[in-house]
Amino acid sequence: MANVKFENISKVFDNKKIAVDNISFEINDKEFVVLVGPSGCGKSTTLRMIAGLEESTSGKIYIDGKCVNDIEPKDRDIAMVFQNYALYPHMTVFENMAFGLKIRKMDKVKIKETVQNAAEILDLEELLERKPKQLSGGQRQRVAVGRALVRDPKVFLFDEPLSNLDAKLRVQMRTEISKLHKKLEATIVYVTHDQTEAMTMGDRIVVMKDGVIHQIDTPLNMYNHPANLFVAGFIGSPSMNFMTGTITIGSGLQFIPKGVSAKISLPEKYAKLLDSYTGKEVILGVRPEDIVDAGEKESDLEVMVDVVEPMGNEIFIYYQVDDKQMISRLHPSCNVKPLEKIGLKLDRENLHFFDLTTQYRLA
Repeated sequence: MANVKFENISKVFDNKKIAVDNISFEINDKEFVVLVGPSGCGKSTTLRMIAGLEESTSGKIYIDGKCVNDIEPKDRDIAMVFQNYALYPHMTVFENMAFGLKIRKMDKVKIKETVQNAAEILDLEELLERKPKQLSGGQRQRVAVGRALVRDPKVFLFDEPLSNLDAKLRVQMRTEISKLHKKLEATIVYVTHDQTEAMTMGDRIVVMKDGVIHQIDTPLNMYNHPANLFVAGFIGSPSMNFMTGTITIGSGLQFIPKGVSAKISLPEKYAKLLDSYTGKEVILGVRPEDIVDAGEKESDLEVMVDVVEPMGNEIFIYYQVDDKQMISRLHPSCNVKPLEKIGLKLDRENLHFFDLTTQYRLA
């Protein structure tokens, strides 16, 4: 396997649209890196530039230390798994998986052995004589992965491979691809718009928006220390809640949210962080699991519940603070109904503050 390096890569299309804007980062050997972001953020274009299916406007891409800008896609030693499987309908599973090897004029005995080995890894042994139309969506996706696997490439590229599957199959395939990565110790670059896939699969996540990288980090670090407001709102399901308010020093450090009658006292640990923001507005970010039912304790917020979503092992409640919809993740024993008032308390140890102008996290 190999590392992949981007050096000041940009892509500008003919209509002057900037798809990728001067990005630089490195994917390590045997690493599983997920490119994630909303539609149109440049993640698929970035992947296609690694594959050679798109030419970069400027900058250099290296695979295993070798600049590949002028190397044809077939000679880059990569394998790509597409969103729509791209299987040949008239060929059997075996023929689909073997096709690339035949093109490379591999010995027939070696082809059979290689396909059989891949089929065993992917649990496709019983399906080798079937045509794609006889397979389920999950089975077709495994065949597409198998076709990439038999080539034994330096780098595997996955372009939203699970988006056409139903929810249950997506979970199953996430697990299978993660297990495959650990078994092969492969270098994988994986594109998705689904942040749950990114969080559960990647060694590191690259969050993109408007062609720009906003943060590169491990899933846990990104969840706990988002670089800015966009990453904070994008990573996490349900997403982080935000309140605009003012930092004051009355009887201790306080956050006073706009639009509601409340004063949220802050621990001393935030004093240095917010020292230069006294009397100024900031944005407070709080994860849904960190706003809980106050119960008998003094509440930080009194809100009217709009919607209650029982999820079995938890309850989501939706409410408004300063005309912004917010959500809390509560224990199922919390007996709350729509149009009821409830007192909520914030976990003071897990608050995130952002500059109102730059939207960067205060750290």
